[in-house]
Amino acid sequence: MQRTYKTRPYDARQSHSMSTEPIRFDTKIAVLLREDLETWQRLNVTAFLVSGLGTQAPEVVGEPYEDADGVPYMPMLRQPVLVFEGTKETLKTAHARVLSRSLPRALFTSDLFATGNDRDNRAAVRAVTTGELDLVGLAVYGPRNAVDKVLKGARMHP
Repeated sequence: MQRTYKTRPYDARQSHSMSTEPIRFDTKIAVLLREDLETWQRLNVTAFLVSGLGTQAPEVVGEPYEDADGVPYMPMLRQPVLVFEGTKETLKTAHARVLSRSLPRALFTSDLFATGNDRDNRAAVRAVTTGELDLVGLAVYGPRNAVDKVLKGARMHP
């Protein structure tokens, strides 16, 4: 059963207000990367992982952007993405925790570096049992305290 989490609704009028008060979120978006990845892999995995959030948790997507000349730009996530790193074991533990809490999540396995398209990516994940996944990245979204518990033992990415 998928849990739903209450978040404060995004109000586009807030972005136009003159308030200097920071916007606080009661949710957290976090990416956990395996510490032995090369730089290009870290960037690639992070991009892939966060790409799925808006499809399953549409409340994380903000309003479209527009510059002073009226040129429109696509909306982005409305809140920061915190990036963490950890060992292979840290990822395995975080994965078990995120599953036990039924939080929205995305994963990236080492097998996905060898595929070249979405169909092969999904087949590569489907071919491996949950306990045997060779995780190199995990994204999680949910209430701040629940995400913090999932990531316990991980450290902020330098």
